[in-house]
Amino acid sequence: MRFGFVIDQRKCIGCHACTVACKEENQVPLGAFRTWVKYVERGAFPSTRRYFSVLRCNHCDAAPCVTICPTVALHRRPDGIVDLDGARCIGCKSCMQACPYDALYIDPDTQTAAKCHYCAHRVEVGLAPACVIVCPEQAIVAGDLDDPASPVARLVAREQVQVRKPEQGTRPKVFYLGADTAALSPELQAAGERFMWGERPPAEASLVRMVAGLHGGDGRPDGARARTVYDVPHMPRPWGGKVSSYLWTKSIAAGAGLITAGASGLLAAAGAAISLLFLALTAALLVLDLRRPDRFLYILLKPNRRSWLVWGAWILIAFGIVETLVLAGALRGSPPGMALATAAVLLAVATAGYSAFLFGQAEGRDFWQSPLKLPHLVVAAIAAGSAALLLVAPGWTGSGLAFGRPEIALHDDRGTPASTLAPILLGTLVIHALLIGADLFSRHASHDAALAARLLRRGALAPRLWGGALGVGVLLPLVLVFLGAGTESAALTAAGAVLALAGLWIYEDAWVKAGQSVPLS
Repeated sequence: MRFGFVIDQRKCIGCHACTVACKEENQVPLGAFRTWVKYVERGAFPSTRRYFSVLRCNHCDAAPCVTICPTVALHRRPDGIVDLDGARCIGCKSCMQACPYDALYIDPDTQTAAKCHYCAHRVEVGLAPACVIVCPEQAIVAGDLDDPASPVARLVAREQVQVRKPEQGTRPKVFYLGADTAALSPELQAAGERFMWGERPPAEASLVRMVAGLHGGDGRPDGARARTVYDVPHMPRPWGGKVSSYLWTKSIAAGAGLITAGASGLLAAAGAAISLLFLALTAALLVLDLRRPDRFLYILLKPNRRSWLVWGAWILIAFGIVETLVLAGALRGSPPGMALATAAVLLAVATAGYSAFLFGQAEGRDFWQSPLKLPHLVVAAIAAGSAALLLVAPGWTGSGLAFGRPEIALHDDRGTPASTLAPILLGTLVIHALLIGADLFSRHASHDAALAARLLRRGALAPRLWGGALGVGVLLPLVLVFLGAGTESAALTAAGAVLALAGLWIYEDAWVKAGQSVPLS
């Protein structure tokens, strides 16, 4: 059994009866929608035609929201309905990033995710979904797609139907009959700040202006064949500054632990202390970003082992334990053994890199699917860790880079920490800049990914990239750290390290924003 919908766009009159019935049946709060009707127009007066697109959860057979949900709040039932258990939801908003159809929202009353659940409470007692009952034109057909005798299965088998974003591979179960492709594809629509009867919310209008600035003088996307004349509000950028800062603090923690893995003495203590401090900040940011922070332990108590949010939590905990052991050993004056040093290296790399897999599960954001993200996160972590260590290195008189060899003393004259860390920072900043260029200027697999990259290259986010991430964060640190190393100036080296850290945060913030700036519906 697989329940699904057919939306007959030839019959839809855009009356919004389905929207109103859904809101009343499920007590959907004001400003939120589980199903909505979008008006799209094509042509120029007097040869203009309006299309009505009925949009909702697609109850995908391969639903990415189910995979990424860390607490199994989202699950696919045996009858094919993708349902949500609000009692398990922690409000992490990852499902909103995973859904390519913009079908989920945060309920303002419960602060948990919500969406169309096929009126499962009605289906279970033999009733049709509320939207089906009220549609005056019978444009919404629901039923079992696996039952060849059902009307919905016959329509799918007999008629030429289409689905939204088939390239995503989610196998959606909302089929459109007689729909214009431009009415279902955001990339073929020119979005405006104003509608027939109102305006977009300010934050959403700002994103529309941002994306429109990438196109021609009329703001129409390349190949656009339609324009949006009515839509409902959508939550702009579910992940904000806390997620950007989490990536940054995590990179410092991972980099400091990786660089000092196997070290002894003051360097080992400093690296472990920095790692633990920024791991604590990372955990705090993750919890504060939840809409239900009181439920943050659900990630550990009710885990979905397919979600990289869960794997990330386990990795952070394991890395924290290892760094605590390293710090305790350094304070006692004993170098770490090979097993502890190896564990520190592996967990530091995992801490830096697991977010690449987490963003990869956010399948609604094509720009985040880059295969370069994993190596980029590791390189950024090494740069961030070396910069953080350089800020405390000027007061040291020896390297302490013992790597398990206690015969090398803290006051060894073979070099200072700065002389070792500066080349690491310089090299990783160069690689960081090259990876940014490869990510932004390479050929992208989808329109959305290319548009997000263009937004960073020459759009509204370009000043942050060129002036902040690359100018302040790469070019100036290269000069300052190089001069500081050559002149043995601790002030120049420290200034370069601070700017490098600032540039890394600016890039992460711009990268997170760019991926969420392209409309999904």
